[in-house]
Order: sequence, then C-alpha cells, then structure tokens
Amino acid sequence: MALRAASKNPSATLRLLAVPLYCRRRHALPQGRYAILLAALSLPLHAAPAADMDPSAAAQLYGQHCQSCHGADRLGGMGPALLPESLERLKPAEISNTIRQGRSATQMAGFADRLSDEQIRQLTAYVQSSPTTPPRWSDVDMRASHRQPVALSSLLAKPQYTANPLNLFVVVEAGDHHVTVLDGDRFQPITRFASHYAVHGGPKFSPDGRFVYFSSRDGWVTQYDLYSLQVVADIRVGLNTRNIAVSDDGNWILAGNTLPQTLVLLDAHGLAPVKTIAVRDAAGRPSRVSAVYEAAPRHSFVVALKDVPELWEISYDRHAAPVYPGLVHDYQMGEALAQPGFLSPRVTPLSMVLDDFYFDPSYQHVLGASRSGQAQVISLDSRSKVADLPLDGMPHLGSGISFERDGHRIMATPNLKGGQLSFVDMDSWQLIKQVQLPGPGFFLRSHENTPYAWADSMMSAHKDTLSIIDKRSLSVVRQLVLRPGKTTAHVEFTRDGRYALVSVMENPGELIVVDAQTLREVAALPMAKPIGKYNVFNKVNRSEGTSH
Repeated sequence: MALRAASKNPSATLRLLAVPLYCRRRHALPQGRYAILLAALSLPLHAAPAADMDPSAAAQLYGQHCQSCHGADRLGGMGPALLPESLERLKPAEISNTIRQGRSATQMAGFADRLSDEQIRQLTAYVQSSPTTPPRWSDVDMRASHRQPVALSSLLAKPQYTANPLNLFVVVEAGDHHVTVLDGDRFQPITRFASHYAVHGGPKFSPDGRFVYFSSRDGWVTQYDLYSLQVVADIRVGLNTRNIAVSDDGNWILAGNTLPQTLVLLDAHGLAPVKTIAVRDAAGRPSRVSAVYEAAPRHSFVVALKDVPELWEISYDRHAAPVYPGLVHDYQMGEALAQPGFLSPRVTPLSMVLDDFYFDPSYQHVLGASRSGQAQVISLDSRSKVADLPLDGMPHLGSGISFERDGHRIMATPNLKGGQLSFVDMDSWQLIKQVQLPGPGFFLRSHENTPYAWADSMMSAHKDTLSIIDKRSLSVVRQLVLRPGKTTAHVEFTRDGRYALVSVMENPGELIVVDAQTLREVAALPMAKPIGKYNVFNKVNRSEGTSH
C-alpha cells in the first residue's frame, strides 16, 4: 500500500493504526490501554492544532492518559511516538474511534467508559498537532549517545558463575524495567539489572550465546555480556525503534526504526554505528520499518516496510552479487546500473504491505501477512509472490512455529482476530486444519523434544488459559489455568524441552515452571510483569519451537 493510496483509503489505513505493545500496569491505569495508539508515526508535518482545541486541556488529558507510555515529549517510550506525520492519512473520526473503542488485535481496550466525546475529540486534535519543538535524531545525535563502559578486550574468557551458560534464560520484566538472568537448571536468578525504559520483548543473541542485545521502544540498543554480567555498550539509534537483528557471523546488528524512518547498521562488537539507510522507495516515499529479521543461510537481513509495499533484503556478505534496482530481465546483460551487493537493499515489490512475516526452513521463502487479512508466500530468489495463503482474519506469522508431521513440514500460526490456530503444509502451501481456541492470543511455542504446542488466549476474556495442542492430531488435548484471572502467556522451554516456563504478565507477576510432560507446576518465581523469557541455547540454535 503506497502512501498516496493509503491517504485515500480509510479502510486500508486502519490496519496501520496499532501494533501490539505492552504497558506497565495493564489493569491499573487507563494509559495502559492507550499504549498502542497509532504506530503510524515518524517526523512531524507542519500540522496546526484544531482551531477549537484547548491546548492546555488537551495536554492535561495527554499527560493523564498517554504520557506514561508515549513520553512527555510525545517521542515515544513504552508505546510509539505520537506525532502527526502519518496521521495525515487518517481522518479525525478514525482516530477518535480507535481511542473510543480500542483495537481488537492489540491490548488496547476502548476509552469510552473513561473519556467523554469532547475529551476524545481534544485528544484526537492534540496528537494531530505538531509538537512545539520538532523531533529530530541525526547521526550526530546517535554518535554522541554511544558509550562503551567496558572494553571487550578486557573481558574474561569464561563465565563468572557455575551455571550452564547455554541454559540461561534472559527474562524481560516490563513492570519495573529490569532484566533477570536465570539459571535454567536450578531456576534461580543469577543477577537482575535495570534496563532501559520499554525494552522490547525480543532480545537477540550473538552466535556463541555470550552476548545478548536489547532494543527499547525509545531507540536504545544495549550489548550485555552474559559471562561477566555487565553492560558493555549502549547507543540510541532512533526515537522509536521496531526491533533489531544480529547477523549469523556475529559481526553486525541491524536496527529498524519507525522514527526516524531509517535502518541503522551497527558493529556488533561494541555497537559503533557503521551506516544509516533512509527507508524510502524509488519514488522517494518514506516508510517506517515493520520488522527486521536475519536470514542466516542467505547471510542477509530481511526487512518488511509498514508504509510501502516492499520487502528489502540486505546482504552482509562482502562477496554478494551486485544489486540491480528494479526487476531486470537478466542482470548479466547489464540492463540496470549495478550497486554493490554488500549492504545494499535488494527490493522485492509487493501487492500489499507486510505487517508480519515468517521464514520457511530453507529461508528461500517469506510467509507474510497484512492487517487486512491477506497472506502470501514470497520467493526471495525470484522476488515475486509464489502463492496465496488461505489464512483469514489476522494471522500472527511472527509467532509461528514449524514441525514435522507425517513426512511434511507444518507451519502453525495463531490468529490475532479470530482466536484460532491455523496449520499449513509448507510443501503445498495448503491449509490443513484450523483449531479454535478460547479466544485470541499472541504466542505459540513448542520444542523439538515435546509432542505439544502451547498457545495463549491473552487478548480475550480467557486471558488465564493456555491451550495444549497435540502436534500429531492437531487438536487441543488440555486447557491449563495456572493462575485464575491472571494474564498468562509466552512459553519458553528449557534447553532439553523438559520444562516450560510461563509468564504471568501482571505486576506483580510470576514466572511459573511447568513439567512439559505431566503439565504440573514445579516452581514459581516472583517477577514484575515478565513479558518474555528467552533460552540461550534454543535461540542460538534456532529451535523450531520458538521465534528467531
């Protein structure tokens, strides 16, 4: 969906309105429900406030309901920055309706019971107006933010503890902005440290598992040494960052921003900035980044764009073939001017914007979905669509898993709107089966050594229910309620798959350890809203049952 088309198509722009984000006190404060209002944000236009807007009253409403997640300066924090640039594509009525009714595929409930129509109108006008001081984040700002308190050359060669470094869990606690490093054998914390505000729930690891890299919603990237248990580098790459990816050789990190609209390449050994890539199409139309992932067999990063219907592949192989802009008949004939293959985007034009995607095991295909309910299979080699996926609603492919069944590789994905699991044959791209869950959920997880997959229903009235699915019969065999009434989601397995660690996403919350075979609880640790926990071995070895 091109930007110009979006501005003329209200139904299309609605799917850009929100992305799942987490806020600190989901049930305690109204701002928790405001957290995902409008991720369609970047540098501001010269938008004037509505003539009848009371700036003082609107600012007070913002401070009460929005500031905790979106920042006092509207530059973002737990939630995205709230600035007017992308809001030009939305009618005021559409923004007001989102504030009033929320979004079904996010954690944002409506504000109709808390705000009057006039207050909603004031807030709508406020977020459409330009801040007094236009936000900027330049390469100069980024370099000035870079710090490296510990020289990598001074780090010791071995861990400073007795736990197995490959069976550690890194637990992101959103309730008080901390990270816990957990011994995955004894289920005991090794250390706990303060993180940046609004750390994204998906840290990435170096190939050897020694370093973990965090990104925060407000643009910070942090390198943490899991051997010496200390931060070794830090840099702010933007004002609102979607996520990061680490190259399979451990040398590069790519950060995707929504504000400013850039990709930032960092040296993974200390986070020094290497290159900034403006995200825009051939016509100069800018876009926020929707997602960045690493395709190890291809030695490349793959980037989905949120405002332009394109998929980018950026090779970090210094011997990569040249990139020829556009779809040329034969690159050997020199039909277009070549760009170096190393670190130059190779563009795949699409028929829709991708909000979410998943790789097949060969990394030759991307399974992509949009908020409109469309899903496609795209070949990274031919740079074209090869199949439509029969997935209605809003499939969350980024949380998909795959496994072998009867000689076929099966992909399973939850649905953020319909509350069902869909199972797709990855040879024929045909839908095999759909299984209804108690309600919409966000995560699906499994492990090679367990016959079960675990799915939550955290975005429904059954937020406390985990569904256990038999990967052979593709049916729900058990529904597990560990803490009645509490939001329970995000399962991660130990290295051997023997235990499943489950988050109670409350503040205070818990991390519950469950025997993956008997489904009995064996331990519980108090945590401050653990939004995710990540096993080092499973991540660096790309376990089929977890995200990458």
